[in-house]
Amino acid sequence: MAARSAPHVARAVRLTGEQLRALRLRSLLLGPDAAEGRGVPEVVTWFGAMQAQDLNSATWSLGLRTGTTRAQVDAALATGDLLRTWPMRGTLHLVPGEDARWMLEHLGARSLQQAEPRRAFLGLDLADARRAADVLGEALADGQPHPRSACLAALGAAGIDPSGSRGYHLLWFASATGLLCVGPNLGREQSFVLLERWAPTQVALDRPEALATIAARFVRSHGPVTAQDLARWADLTLTDARAGLAAVPGLTPCTDPDGRALLVAEPALDTLPDPDEAPLEVGPARALPGFDELVLGYRDRTAQLDKGHEALVVPGGNGVFWNTLVVEGRVVGTWRRRALTRSVAITATPFRRLPQAHIAALEEALGGYADHLGLAPQLTWADPVDEAEPA
Repeated sequence: MAARSAPHVARAVRLTGEQLRALRLRSLLLGPDAAEGRGVPEVVTWFGAMQAQDLNSATWSLGLRTGTTRAQVDAALATGDLLRTWPMRGTLHLVPGEDARWMLEHLGARSLQQAEPRRAFLGLDLADARRAADVLGEALADGQPHPRSACLAALGAAGIDPSGSRGYHLLWFASATGLLCVGPNLGREQSFVLLERWAPTQVALDRPEALATIAARFVRSHGPVTAQDLARWADLTLTDARAGLAAVPGLTPCTDPDGRALLVAEPALDTLPDPDEAPLEVGPARALPGFDELVLGYRDRTAQLDKGHEALVVPGGNGVFWNTLVVEGRVVGTWRRRALTRSVAITATPFRRLPQAHIAALEEALGGYADHLGLAPQLTWADPVDEAEPA
């Protein structure tokens, strides 16, 4: 496919599997030019939101894309430029600080609407949740981050039982309604802070503007994509996802090797070289954290992950994603980590026996993770999964 300077015609471009993976890696900032001059806030803004329920995974996702250490990422997260809250899917995400309120309003509403059964299970009702939010607002009125334990103690002192999962649900409710957000860790403990004090400057968007904004950010950071991908990722109805995409200028239709319709940002196609002039470099080997967008960000993951291996990455389909080993845009295995005093123990498990060149590239990628932590790697390769299975 030749690089073009003329405007794209309105017909769908047929992509090969390699081209699709190469475009997605570039969109995800995992391509050959990853970590070139980008800062942590820039990366989060590029994505619009990055899943951050597992802070260790989130910091490595950012480290990969910025070339920064864990300490440098932590320092960037300790400012109001970025924050963690629950803007969509009822899951903790990193978002640009100034975008938190409109995201909570337009993307988080479905999670709030669906929370009543959970409250009933916990022996709570909406009045309890609102009263708890009032108590937390008063307890955190100084605008400083307070450890989670202190927040729960404030609820208990007000006669609201925070035991079990009740306290966490009430903290989530106060955050999902825009009162609180997660602050920087205090030692090893999560903290909470008033959103209006932590990130006082907020962008205001109406619903059509919000749908168009999140759609534009999703396509640029994940494309090529489908409307179904966006609907799942942003917890939107398919109607809203399509409306958001229709409002984004400069999107080009394309298809995958099976003819499935996709959309990509127009300039992205121009990054593909003419196959007669230069070979296509899909992307370097990567050691990705479990919740990285390469796997998590798509409804249909078959371009990156064999269907038969999906249960090895998302066991039980329960929303927990394991760390993945990626070569040329495809997931070829998983890895585990255990931080020690001066080193990090890493166990890599390939799905199939890999060529030595792939092993060497993945060892370099895993070494990059150890460098991110400032620790020495202790790497062990397990037997390939497919060979370990009984005949």
